[in-house]
Formats: sequence, C-alpha cells, structure tokens
Amino acid sequence: MGYVFNFHDALTYDQWYSDHHNNLASELETRLMLQLLEPSSSGETAIDIGCGTGAALSSLQKKGLNVTGIDPSPYMLDIACKNLTNKADLYRGVAEDLPFEDNSFNYACFFTSLEFVENPEKAIEEACRVAKDKIFIGVLNKYAIKGFQRRVKGIFSKTIFNKAKFFSIWELKYMIKKTLGDIPVKWRSVYQFPNISVSIVNRIENYDFIQRVPFGTFIGISATLIPKFKTKPLTLKYKTTKKVNTVIEGYAGRQVVTKRNLSNFCVRK
Repeated sequence: MGYVFNFHDALTYDQWYSDHHNNLASELETRLMLQLLEPSSSGETAIDIGCGTGAALSSLQKKGLNVTGIDPSPYMLDIACKNLTNKADLYRGVAEDLPFEDNSFNYACFFTSLEFVENPEKAIEEACRVAKDKIFIGVLNKYAIKGFQRRVKGIFSKTIFNKAKFFSIWELKYMIKKTLGDIPVKWRSVYQFPNISVSIVNRIENYDFIQRVPFGTFIGISATLIPKFKTKPLTLKYKTTKKVNTVIEGYAGRQVVTKRNLSNFCVRK
C-alpha cells in the first residue's frame, strides 16, 4: 500500500498548493502533464492515481475531461471533494489494486504520487491495465537541486519526504520498458532553476531544449499504450471411422486402400 497520508499530512499538502509562492511550480507541473498527455477531445476520461487533494484532477477537468480520482487517504479525499465541488468521481483504494475494469479510461496519471507507493512497478502495471491510450507519470526528481535539499532536510527534521522514494528519468524509463516493452515514450523536466526570479523562469522554461535537461525539479513522462494480443493454439477434436476407404489417384490400376494396408502402401514416382 505504501504511505497513507494522515490528517496533518493532508492539510500540509493542500496548504502547499494554496501558497502563492508555489503557484509557478504548480503551473509548470500541470502544464507539462497536459503537454505530454495531449488529450484529443473533451469528453474523454482520465484517472488520477493517488489524486491527493485534487490539483491534477482540477487541471484535467478544465480541459474538458471526465475525471476520476483514487487515493488511500480518506483525509485527502475529503479535501479533494471540497476543492472539486463534487465534479469528480472519487474512490478510496491503492495504486497496486485498482477497482476498475480493463481499458476503463483513456488516460491514467500519477502526479507526485508514485513516490509514496509500496510497489511502483505493480502500480504502473495497473495503470496500463485500466487505461487504453496513454499513461502519465509525474515525479519529484531525485537529481534536482530541490531533491537534494528535501533529502538533506529530512535528515535533520521530520518531513513527509522521509516517506517518499525519489526517482530519476532513467529509473522511470526502465520501469516502463520492463512493464510494457519498447513502446513510444516522451519525457521532459521543468523548474530547472527554482531559486531565481519568476520572470526569468517563465521565459526559459518555455524552451524545449531546457525541458530536455534531466535535472529539473519535476519530471514528466508519458507512454503511448499499444495493444498486445496473445494467441493460444486450440486442439481440434475429431472422430475417425474404423474403416478408411481411400482411392489413390495417379497410380495404375486405381487401388483401394484400407486402414489395414495403408501403412504398407507406397506410391512409386
């Protein structure tokens, strides 16, 4: 199951999104999610696995998608319900065992939630099962400046990030390939320079070559799902008669062959 956010964790998480100092980071992250998912039309469906207080669900809703969220924490779901004003279907459950049928959604997302999952590979496998078009994984970068700061802070004080497992782009690509094989993937990272002015960050973050640097604070990767079919040989059941009468053409005399002498019969060339 992984770590389940308690009441205090849920409040802290929601307050982070409410703080205007974090608006830029939040905007860059959700923009990257939509950029990599590329939803084609309104009315499509998406599930946010580990939806938290509903930040990613809100962005998907604004694009016209019908959204569903699932999270193991009842406190997270209570806040998400208020933030989304009952416009999303919310479920309590874990990422490794989703209570949905195969191909139930067009898209499946992890938005800073894979870090708190006990079995990330199983969670990705489940996401691929319930989605039919694409999956998106957004995580806090292990090798970003902020990533180092969070881990150092966790050494000296108790934070939620003590419960998290950080990933790199190479680890995400490895898990996707292990689960799905060689399928089309696309990745980017954002918020490369969190400690400089907002105006400068806004300008440089729009450049594609900047987003290709694998050390941004937030990594996003999308995978296009390709259907795979497994064939199974079927055994054909049939009955044979006790006596087989076969006329062999091309042999002088047109000899009738019975089951008894068929094994000893030889056609000369």
